[in-house]
Amino acid sequence: MKRIVVKVGSHVLSEKNMIAKTRMRNLVEFLSLLHDKYEIILVSSGAVAAGYSKIKLDKNIVSNRQAIAAVGQPFLMREYQKQFEKFNKIIAQFLLTASDFDSRKRTQFAKNAIEVCLKNKIIPIINENDTTATDELVFGDNDRLSAHVSYYFDADMLVILSDIDGYYDKDPRCNVDAKIKKIVHDISDEEKCIKMNPNDIFATGGISTKLKAADFLLKRGKSMFMSNGFKLDDAKSFLLDHVQKSGTLFVPEKNI
Repeated sequence: MKRIVVKVGSHVLSEKNMIAKTRMRNLVEFLSLLHDKYEIILVSSGAVAAGYSKIKLDKNIVSNRQAIAAVGQPFLMREYQKQFEKFNKIIAQFLLTASDFDSRKRTQFAKNAIEVCLKNKIIPIINENDTTATDELVFGDNDRLSAHVSYYFDADMLVILSDIDGYYDKDPRCNVDAKIKKIVHDISDEEKCIKMNPNDIFATGGISTKLKAADFLLKRGKSMFMSNGFKLDDAKSFLLDHVQKSGTLFVPEKNI
């Protein structure tokens, strides 16, 4: 395994409608360690949170959210740049949408630029183009985009850093006996249809879209690892020490 896509969600990067700078610093330190061992592509949410700290508009209106994201994107990248510079890392910004992967030509153009960055030890940071990608902005939270990035840009694995420890066999908020599934080989149709609820941290941008991302990759022979982004010990153990203490590994059975 040499190329990894790391996706970090807005719940991890934001707090009280602002960028959570301490968690971002911890993330950047972790990614810098990974970068010494792997080629790294980061798919990052957070533009809306960064923008909302500058302009307070009603986020329930899609056009407002798009404007907030447009304001927040440069602030988000500036913060990333400040943090990565501490580790002598160079970053590059890419704004993509799922529709960019519908065109072979556009996909190849993006891939060519990504390859140049990776060859020159530059860390690409990809975000969805929130000013145009209304479906992804409202429903996807970058999970499906990161799965496409992993597949079309030839990554060996997608790593999703989330606000939950892994994929549980039942909702852990309601079931004290819920257990994390450490290894998953396939996603059932029932699992892919988990109802999304905007007020439900467990489902929205949490497990529903992540299962769809995992299913997309599993069907194409790719793997995905999901663990907690608030505390990075499990991700560090898995990716740096090759020991899975927790988290969920979605992997095709033939790859075991």
